[in-house]
Amino acid sequence: MLNPTDSVHTLTALFRRQSIAELDALYAALHTQSRMSVFRRLSAIGYLTSYTHAGRFYTLRSLPTFDRDGLWCHEGVCFSTHGTLKSTVIHLVEQSDSGRTQHELQVRLRIRVHNTLLDLVRQKRIGREPWVGQYLYVSADAARAAAQLALRRTQSGSRTTIEVATSAVIEVLLDFVRGAGVQIDTRCVSERLGARGVVVTPEQVEEIFSRHGVKKTAISPSKRSQP
Repeated sequence: MLNPTDSVHTLTALFRRQSIAELDALYAALHTQSRMSVFRRLSAIGYLTSYTHAGRFYTLRSLPTFDRDGLWCHEGVCFSTHGTLKSTVIHLVEQSDSGRTQHELQVRLRIRVHNTLLDLVRQKRIGREPWVGQYLYVSADAARAAAQLALRRTQSGSRTTIEVATSAVIEVLLDFVRGAGVQIDTRCVSERLGARGVVVTPEQVEEIFSRHGVKKTAISPSKRSQP
């Protein structure tokens, strides 16, 4: 194991060369197989763990040039000044004047956030409200959440809203195709899609079916073959 002074020089040189590193590279650079020793040396100079790639990558805290949201990505590996993915999601939701959708967060963070959002809602660290076929994630503070939702509603003519509405329509029609040959129940369609995070009311399902000429009762293959 390198002494503290040599460790600082070695780690600084390593991260200058490649910006990020996995644990095996740090073991080799510091001549140790002790995880605790590696993190003791990293802590002495300040480091960050990636919120993508299951936290496998590390960088020095002083190295990244973070964007306005406190994010930095290098070769597809992303880091946040807020530390963990959960803390970063909370920050992005709280600082947004109109809340964030799951899609918006995934695009911004470059990682799936479905399970993270579920955990944060259950822990009451953020809130969520039904909005145009999906959920809008808002502040845990009721007053702030109401303001975010109100502003989002004023943006209902935006391109983002149109895209989300279209995605909800597609999900409804796909559900109809998957269940072809059975009687359609708009309430059941709404519940099935809700379980997958697509919020559509039975009334909205009815309207989508009407708009696209979908009959509420489909004829099963067995009935078609009967004389």
